[in-house]
Amino acid sequence: MAFFTYGGPEVLQVVELPDPEPGPGEVRIRVAAATVNPTDILFRSGRRPVDLSQVDPPYVPGMELAGRVDAVGEGAEDWLGRDVIAVTATAPNGPGAQAELVVVPAASAAPAPVGHPLAEAATLPMNGLTARQALDLLGLAPDATVAITGAAGAVGGYAVQLAVAAGLRVVGVGRPGDEETVRRLGAHAFVPTGDDLVAALRESAPAGLDAVVDCALLGAVVLPAVRAGGQVAAVRAQPAQTERWIALHQVAVGRYLREGAKLAELSRQVERGELTLRVAEVIGPQRVAEAHRRLEAGGLRGRIVIAFNQGP
Repeated sequence: MAFFTYGGPEVLQVVELPDPEPGPGEVRIRVAAATVNPTDILFRSGRRPVDLSQVDPPYVPGMELAGRVDAVGEGAEDWLGRDVIAVTATAPNGPGAQAELVVVPAASAAPAPVGHPLAEAATLPMNGLTARQALDLLGLAPDATVAITGAAGAVGGYAVQLAVAAGLRVVGVGRPGDEETVRRLGAHAFVPTGDDLVAALRESAPAGLDAVVDCALLGAVVLPAVRAGGQVAAVRAQPAQTERWIALHQVAVGRYLREGAKLAELSRQVERGELTLRVAEVIGPQRVAEAHRRLEAGGLRGRIVIAFNQGP
């Protein structure tokens, strides 16, 4: 899937591209599945500021994938023939994941979780690493209380489960209808969004929250529920001004694009049942514009996955 110019979902199209070849330390993945994420919408629409002046179109979206390594460069021979998950950047810094063949550094790949279809495994790399980075930035001790906004979403769900696995007390924040999902993910308490959000958070943590992982982009709204000297990890850029010495961390998954060891541990956590892979729907490449429209409309629980190389 690719586009030649910025625009709405209608600019996306199936195109033929030359087969890429891996260089030293790189692997080529025959992609089984790649996901559609909010960052793809920002890229396709031109709302993510990047300089494409030195890159010829078409531009391929996508930052996470799963598939089998079918060619390797020097130094990456051990990866040949293995089922992997991987994270990648898009133009101008990478090839984009939504293609039948994608070349990435071996450090951007990890073994796919055993016993799980590749279409499910594709939902782990970018969203899982985003949640992992948020919690790494906070560095909370066991038994600390963390609220996770957007707790039923793709990133938020992983953040809930990673926090629970780390021994944290988790307060999930989501739409009223999300309570069952969020509690099933392991949250110790649930608070619905709404006018009484801060009061409800205060009730769940009378001394104030130690931290917030803000996946729903609520921003300053949640600050009154955080204790003085607490922390917020924001999954997208937010104004740096806070209050009461609350530290704000900006999560940027691009910093984890070569954290293969962290990605491998996420894969093992899936195998151990600590992380739940969630797919909204599996579609063919011809329906990717529809996937963008559905994602823009909001309310999806799990990721839409594009299936490639499915044969006749």
